[in-house]
Amino acid sequence: MNELTGFQRDLLYVVAGLDRPHGLAIKRELETYYGNDINQGRLYPNLDTLVGRGLVEKGEKDRRTNYYELTDAGLEEIASRRIWENEYLEHLVGVGYVP
Repeated sequence: MNELTGFQRDLLYVVAGLDRPHGLAIKRELETYYGNDINQGRLYPNLDTLVGRGLVEKGEKDRRTNYYELTDAGLEEIASRRIWENEYLEHLVGVGYVP
């Protein structure tokens, strides 16, 4: 996951947290989180990068709409990232910062 941008990492987490979301659902989630508009010219190329790296699978919902789903490799990336984060955040557990 260290080769991903922060935006790509956020895309990966959103795809993981939703059930086969389409691009606009992902866009809405990120806009809510970031508090501003996400340009489709930024969204779709970054999703395609994740697909190209084998972290996300892209499928067809209907003729006009694609869905995105985390692959096993994507899940492994998220799990590895969580382990790495927890190594640095363990001391915050129980002191009100990290649940």
